[in-house]
Amino acid sequence: MTPPKLSAQRKGIPLSRPYIAEREEELVLDALRSGRLSLGPTIQRFEEAFAERVGAPYAAAVSSGTSGLHLLSHLAGFGSAAEVITSPISFVATANCFIYEGAAPVFADVDARTLSLDPAAVEAAITERTRGIVAVDMFGYPCELDDLRALADEHGLALILDSCEALGAEYRGRPVGSHGPPAAFGFYPNKQITTGEGGIVTTHAEDEWLALTSLRNQGRSYDSRWFHHVRLGFNYRLTDLQAALGLAQLERLDEILALRREAAERYGTLLAAVDGVEPPHPDDADHRRSWFVYVVKLARGLDRDAVTARLAEDGIEAGHYVPCVHLQPYMRERYGFAEGVCPVAEDAASRTLALPFFTAIELEDQERVVESLRGALER
Repeated sequence: MTPPKLSAQRKGIPLSRPYIAEREEELVLDALRSGRLSLGPTIQRFEEAFAERVGAPYAAAVSSGTSGLHLLSHLAGFGSAAEVITSPISFVATANCFIYEGAAPVFADVDARTLSLDPAAVEAAITERTRGIVAVDMFGYPCELDDLRALADEHGLALILDSCEALGAEYRGRPVGSHGPPAAFGFYPNKQITTGEGGIVTTHAEDEWLALTSLRNQGRSYDSRWFHHVRLGFNYRLTDLQAALGLAQLERLDEILALRREAAERYGTLLAAVDGVEPPHPDDADHRRSWFVYVVKLARGLDRDAVTARLAEDGIEAGHYVPCVHLQPYMRERYGFAEGVCPVAEDAASRTLALPFFTAIELEDQERVVESLRGALER
């Protein structure tokens, strides 16, 4: 396929880009020269620094946010007789994590403003087979944690937090990860901080943390000899090289969050005069977003594919963020899901558009994005 021509031959603007500097190179090189590339001390340093940052007593580094969610689903005992309720507005890993264990997905609809799980919809979806809830801090906006936790407690359900997009977010004045339920965070290169691939699980229970550290390393016991495995485990380890990159990124987290917040505010100002575009839901007293992506909603009736194509002609990458999980081909084929299951989510997913957004995005590039978007909408 021939790539689209760039208007006026201007540079392309990617959807995302990692924020890497000399400190990252320094710590990765230190780890490389140490000779401890895996199962070394840098991982523990990263875990301890991360746990302190989010206000959790324990953290276990893993190979991805997905593997972290899978380990939590495994520990929760989600099996073939179980149903687990989750959000249709998310990345597929949110449901895959417990499908791996044999559980069936049940999708509850979302709040039209926040795109978070609607607690009333979750309550309506609970059956005698329900064993858990996997809630999502979608696009970095904290979920309705207290309401969901109350439902989980009332019905004896496990509650797992998919916080992969929400490092730095706050719920009711405290960091996401500090409230008690186990949470998984992800470090893919488009996230607030990156380790290339990688993730981490936070927990407030020592026994859960010990189980996580064993399960991620083939079920190994750390209380006995080297090749002593006490449970069926997985190879979900993070390397010391990745942990070193994460440490450097974590050192600069305040800077990263501030730059992303400023970029989001600039978009808000620039888009205020553009008709047909709804900006992301704003923060309130209970929810402080950590800016992961900048996702707008287009007005009903607008041709999103045509808008995306026009942006591409101008060298601007945009994304349909995100298709509903229950309408993915494998979900339709395996479980028979179809349109109408979650009408609020389906409406939102048909209109959402992610604009280029990353830590070091420049004002002039954001102006170009909005200029191109305005032109596409006026066609």
